[in-house]
Amino acid sequence: MGLACGFHQGSTNCCGCPETIAVRNILEVAEKKTVIVNATSCLEIVSSQYPHTSWGVNYIHGAFENAAAIAGGVSLALENLGKKGNVIAIAGDGGTLDIGLQALSGMLERGDKVCFICLDNNAYMNTGIQRSSATPFGAWTTTSPPGRISVGKEEWKKPIVEIVSNHQIPYTATASIGFIPDLKEKVRKALEKKNLPSFIHVECPCSLGWKFDPSKTIEIAKLAVETGMWVLYEIHNGKFRVTKKVEKRKPVGEYLRTQGRFAHLFKPGNKHIIKKIQDRVDSEWERLTKQ
Repeated sequence: MGLACGFHQGSTNCCGCPETIAVRNILEVAEKKTVIVNATSCLEIVSSQYPHTSWGVNYIHGAFENAAAIAGGVSLALENLGKKGNVIAIAGDGGTLDIGLQALSGMLERGDKVCFICLDNNAYMNTGIQRSSATPFGAWTTTSPPGRISVGKEEWKKPIVEIVSNHQIPYTATASIGFIPDLKEKVRKALEKKNLPSFIHVECPCSLGWKFDPSKTIEIAKLAVETGMWVLYEIHNGKFRVTKKVEKRKPVGEYLRTQGRFAHLFKPGNKHIIKKIQDRVDSEWERLTKQ
């Protein structure tokens, strides 16, 4: 039976927060004997401010950069003590793609029995909406402001799923809070002992940093998939499979227009930037769906 009450009400998250939506559904799949190792992040701040907690499972808050290392140690400790249970490391995009990448790589290389989940809201939202290597090309952040000589962030998103899968681990996947059944099925697979270590990259639209109405969180998550800005797939024992096929993708402009962080792209003279993003999405879609 899944853990229905693994994450309780009373957290201090923003309205429409995608991360608590993700966590509640992740814990519904996990067994009751689960240890969560949480990097410093939005999720940690809103859920574990002493003396309060939203967690109904064993919970460890480490530093920004070492969730994977701690989780690996917990996994080995449980094994040596003869105890069973899931070990899940959760970090944001900063604690996964940037600050925590070294520890994550080490965890994967050692084959630690851990499921690592990245809740990706595309920037360092907890510390002031600074850009990360997960921030998409053209997006506004406080450290990538658009102007006369800048279109916003000037680099493409780091391909973390490919980096992780090249460690030759059993299971890697992308997921979205807009498609909960797909997310839950991937968590179920990722927690199977034969599939550990595993990695799931979850897209989490942030109303504060992306600048949209909090009531639109799920709608924007779905639109990311429907436009091809976010592709849902899994790599299981080396076999690639798209898990949500979009027969007719919507133009990326429909997705970009919903968010204030891309508002500058719709000003006169920037149409070529939107086309550049569309071309990139088309190319990536073609590459991924032909594997």
